[in-house]
Amino acid sequence: MCGIIGCNGVEGAASAITQGLERLEYRGYDSAGIAIIDNKKIRYEKKKGRISVLIKALKTQSDFVGSIGIGHTRWATHGKPSDENAHPHISGKFAVVHNGIIENYRQLKEKYLKLVSLKSDTDTEIIVQLLNRLYSGNCLETLSNTAKLLEGSFAIAVLCEDEPDTLYCVRKSSPLLIGVGNGVYAASDLSAINDRIHTLYRMNDGEIAVISKTEAEFYTFDKKKIVKNPEEFEKAESNCGKENYEHYMLKEIYEQPAAVQKTVDAYLENNKFRLDFELNKPERIYIVACGSAYHAGLAGKRIFEELLKIPVIVQVASEFRYSNPLINENTPTIIISQSGETADSLAALREAKSRGAKTLSIVNVRHSSIAAESDYVLLTRAGQETAVATTKAYSAQLAALYMLGIYFAEKFGTADSKTTEKLKSQLETLHTAILSALDCEMQIKELAQQLQSAEHIYFIGRGLGYAAACEGSLKLKEISYIHCEAYAAGEMKHGTISLIEKGTNVIAADTEPKLSPKLQSNIDEVVARGARVTAITSQGKIKADSVIKTPAVNELFAVSTQIVPLQLLSYHIARLRGCDIDKPRNLAKSVTVE
Repeated sequence: MCGIIGCNGVEGAASAITQGLERLEYRGYDSAGIAIIDNKKIRYEKKKGRISVLIKALKTQSDFVGSIGIGHTRWATHGKPSDENAHPHISGKFAVVHNGIIENYRQLKEKYLKLVSLKSDTDTEIIVQLLNRLYSGNCLETLSNTAKLLEGSFAIAVLCEDEPDTLYCVRKSSPLLIGVGNGVYAASDLSAINDRIHTLYRMNDGEIAVISKTEAEFYTFDKKKIVKNPEEFEKAESNCGKENYEHYMLKEIYEQPAAVQKTVDAYLENNKFRLDFELNKPERIYIVACGSAYHAGLAGKRIFEELLKIPVIVQVASEFRYSNPLINENTPTIIISQSGETADSLAALREAKSRGAKTLSIVNVRHSSIAAESDYVLLTRAGQETAVATTKAYSAQLAALYMLGIYFAEKFGTADSKTTEKLKSQLETLHTAILSALDCEMQIKELAQQLQSAEHIYFIGRGLGYAAACEGSLKLKEISYIHCEAYAAGEMKHGTISLIEKGTNVIAADTEPKLSPKLQSNIDEVVARGARVTAITSQGKIKADSVIKTPAVNELFAVSTQIVPLQLLSYHIARLRGCDIDKPRNLAKSVTVE
């Protein structure tokens, strides 16, 4: 959600910035813009729509030739997508791009900017207008004074015509990294600059970066200089594009076996874990996440409770810190986030730490805020995920949760060694079952033809089948825009069954043999009211209008194979409906505002 890149001392800065913006496309956006200082004057361009629209506009101009500049991709929070609301915003001698939310922007306008006629509907414009209003002739001082007035979350990059050789950045609760290489770079995401730098610095909350052509200096909001040590970082694997796949989402669905294998192999070898989390046996565990990561948590809850014999609470991150969670020093909290920057999950992490809890994050991005602030990190090995709708990162999260459940059972002695050894062996070969699950694609294509015109689809399941149903439903609504809902199958009769009529489509996830007879009864109930049911099962005992078989695995791992046909179904329905699969409307890969 929104992306920032800036650079100084880079020949052809405009090209470097637009290339960086293209690498941030996966985050989701609705407009893009760039500002360059050329001959001590700010030149800027911004356009609603894809980065390609911005690049086309830049090709018609000849005055974007400076070595310092800033760029931005915007995801609308205040004001609709438009050229006017796109970043950068300009006032006087300043240009600003901003990620985050300025919560007190109305109050600031009323107090400081009553006579200013704003050009946009955004909260961001308040920042640049304040800089212009409060400008003392000293950029660092003006930024310091302005930053102290802002409430909310913000990562800001600033150009000033009076200092044409200096780039400024400000951070509070929104990620911003500084990299040194052939020039100096700022970015909200390492992927935008990874191959251009050899030294990386993380900006922390309450910091200002002053970036010259060759180095960066850091200050507090009170202008006190900070000595900052660089961080180690890994060069990203080269992105081979979509290869022979039509969309990134399909490519990433097929990359799931490798993502799971790499994640497991990183921590489990020859049935021995390479994990070391210094935790006492807990009273209970919280798992906190958003979206697909939350659904992974629902699946993880089962293996934790099965093996650890303690209650596990899975909570949506946006509700967590407002619910007065019952957390103390003996209640470890697991935070799951693909990007490691999810604002609600980061806030939940901080809330848990404030209550004395040990925190363990499952993230896919090493240099992320959640990873940096957690007591322990389990890094998934899914690689960069370009499609907005997650697939391989979700599967890697499941694998990470399975490992943690088994690891803690061994550590705390809550399961016998025969059970844990068997589970570890099965986990080491789980990727082969996921690979076999992909064989259902031809059958899924036929089903997609039948469902592509559906207005409503219901997903049901029992036990872990409900966790799979939740994620399957989310995938379908994310990329096909079909209204769909997921229900614990036994709850259908408590109201929702009134919506079932002739021709209603229902998808049932069957994961546990002991629950199959109960699920069959629920299927029979909706069939009696005219529903057409598709069952996803490895048991072969479920009767439905159509049945899609998945490989048999330990039922604790069943979601990992069940989700594959559901992902493929979502993909093929969306493809038949002509949807923008990799960049679905209104969605962002990394949700960095509450």
